[in-house]
Amino acid sequence: MTLTTPRPTPAPATAASAAPAAPPSAPARTAALWLPDWPVLAAMTAAEVPAHVPAAVHDGRRLVAVSALARAAGVRRGMRRRHAQETCPELVLLDADPGRDVRGFEAVAVAAEHVVSGVEVARPGLLLVPARGAGRYHGSEEALAGALVDAVARLAGYEARVGVADGAAAAILAARRDRVVPPGATPGFLAPLGLAELVHVATADVAEVADLVDLLGRLGLRTMADLARLPRSDVETRFGRLGRWAHRVAAGEDDRPTALRRLEPDVAVERDLDPPVDRVEATAFAARLLAEALHERMVARGVACGRLRITARTEDGQELTRAWRTDAALGGLAVGRMTDRVRWQLEGWLTGHALGRAGEDDPRPAPIVRLALCAEEVAPAGAEQGRLWGEASGADLRAHRAVHRIQGLLGTEAVLAASVQGGREVRDRVHLVPWGDDVAPARPVAAPWPGQLPPPAPATVLAVPQLVQLCDADGRRVEMDARGELSGEPAVLWWPPEDGVEREAAVTGWAGPWPVVQRWWVADADGVGGGRQAYLQATLGDGQAVLLALRDGVWTIEALYD
Repeated sequence: MTLTTPRPTPAPATAASAAPAAPPSAPARTAALWLPDWPVLAAMTAAEVPAHVPAAVHDGRRLVAVSALARAAGVRRGMRRRHAQETCPELVLLDADPGRDVRGFEAVAVAAEHVVSGVEVARPGLLLVPARGAGRYHGSEEALAGALVDAVARLAGYEARVGVADGAAAAILAARRDRVVPPGATPGFLAPLGLAELVHVATADVAEVADLVDLLGRLGLRTMADLARLPRSDVETRFGRLGRWAHRVAAGEDDRPTALRRLEPDVAVERDLDPPVDRVEATAFAARLLAEALHERMVARGVACGRLRITARTEDGQELTRAWRTDAALGGLAVGRMTDRVRWQLEGWLTGHALGRAGEDDPRPAPIVRLALCAEEVAPAGAEQGRLWGEASGADLRAHRAVHRIQGLLGTEAVLAASVQGGREVRDRVHLVPWGDDVAPARPVAAPWPGQLPPPAPATVLAVPQLVQLCDADGRRVEMDARGELSGEPAVLWWPPEDGVEREAAVTGWAGPWPVVQRWWVADADGVGGGRQAYLQATLGDGQAVLLALRDGVWTIEALYD
């Protein structure tokens, strides 16, 4: 359990208190392709119901989707079946079938992929496409929208609507109105829309979103603009994760990246090991055979991969899996390169180093009886974009081979690389993983971390914080009271004497502080809850930007900014 006490708003930045700022980034342009009343269309297609007949889909009690002709006759979603048939006697009722909806929508996704190389199926009846690059390729975003509508009508036989806007949520609402919202105009487009539109945006938790909309309406909020005007921190405090999402949508800031559907399936090979492999010397033969088989299949299909997944099954049923990034410039597709990676991984498993169990009495697993290789993130060969500054040099190749060799000799855990994970403190966000290993962070970066430092993140985190003293213009030490207010404006940063030499630097700008309280149940020497600290960003007279931390009245330099 962690409690944080972030300030509602940071101290206003002035010419003398400007914090290091991240360059603004353009929001993601997204195109949404929407087929109105898709469950009804899919059911009518499967049951061969003529298009001129009114139809509706029911779940056994009420209608869950209604065709346009049925709506014109007065039928509405949510009606009971008997009431709907009384309203429209010629209405055809069809059973709901989510599996049928998904299967039928595959034809629409394939048709869209004739225009754009990858799409995200948000739900049956709705596709999301990154529009910035595709719009440039087709000449304009309007041309992209027209090409998508034409492809779906020609290849799948359905009439679709396409909308383009900044962010996925706004694009979905634009598709319901057949609009291309210009870049930067999304907040204005969303402002007059009713909050009930949030239900159309939600791809999951639809019932929870509907309850939230009803509650917001009872609180007097009617439009997206009404919700966007509220402070996001207050909305999140009152309504939690769902409230934060709704506020981002209303403000036009729901710009999550589109998760593209891969056009190429994975390429996999597997082999039973008889007799089971329990010795390091026997791994080379098994690794070579599988690497050659996988290489032959990829060459025959003319594809390359971005990731290699190695899976081994032991006699006692344990399954060992490891995914590794590949790089064509570093020999990622060569048989020898894959053989070495598989062999080293098997050696690590058989010796127990790769399992992180070296402290156990018997760190080694049972003999391996089955081995599988899977090439993931498959794409046509030659589609990989070259490096920004050219191809890898000979020194790069030798360094990579040396690192791989060290891992083969000492185990994958012997060489570690830093990756970013979620957290509040700068050290919490550093996660060490085996070099080349492709694993998800231990704590998700996208999760909310109340009280975390605002961007940009520092470039260098010091292994040992530097003890310093922060003073105001009168030379008094800067302190922070219980309300998170500083006792004076930072003016000078002073280092303790080292070898008889004192060092100080003028503070030319600062922002913060950001108080954080963690592990409040642990008492310190004064009997007060522990974990109290605060962060302060500051720029110095020599141009250096630093991150200062205040713990128990002592200032330290925690990290450096570029």
